[in-house]
Amino acid sequence: MSARLVLLGPPGAGKGTQASRLAERLAIPAISTGDIFRANITGGTELGRKVQEYTAVGALVPDELTNAMVRDRLAQADARDGFLLDGYPRNVAQVGELDDILAAAGRPLDVAVELTADPEVVVERLLSRAQIEGRADDTEPVIRHRLEVYALQTAPISQVYEDRGLLVRVDGLGSVDDVTERLMLALAAHLA
Repeated sequence: MSARLVLLGPPGAGKGTQASRLAERLAIPAISTGDIFRANITGGTELGRKVQEYTAVGALVPDELTNAMVRDRLAQADARDGFLLDGYPRNVAQVGELDDILAAAGRPLDVAVELTADPEVVVERLLSRAQIEGRADDTEPVIRHRLEVYALQTAPISQVYEDRGLLVRVDGLGSVDDVTERLMLALAAHLA
């Protein structure tokens, strides 16, 4: 089963873990904006140099630059028959840009999957991860703020995809294997 999909979900819902598992099962590349940024920076590309100007001072990479990098990545041969985007789109403007990228390639999005998770469970999960990984800056107030920002930015994205009949919500809590199985079942039902 090949698909062009977007993976949404709050910090701590398990997107990174599930993205790699789904990509492997679907035989498509998992594409995260963070990975694209790092690859371009490491590769010394013009886009990478521009990204580094923003990240070096802790600023967000502007949509225009993010969009250009995603457009470039989706044009690569391994993404022709399918892909999983993790971390993009982040806002409604980026949804429109992704629509344009895919329309130009004649390959519409198949599905947007949103991993859902109880915020209190996510806070506990992220605090535990912060302690294990020594992330001193991941305090409870910081985590709660990230969840608020996610809710403000992503609710409109989810609604856009829901209005188009493309949104599938899957409970992101439980064992990694259980969540993967729920995701695969939801994708099979949606793509059938």
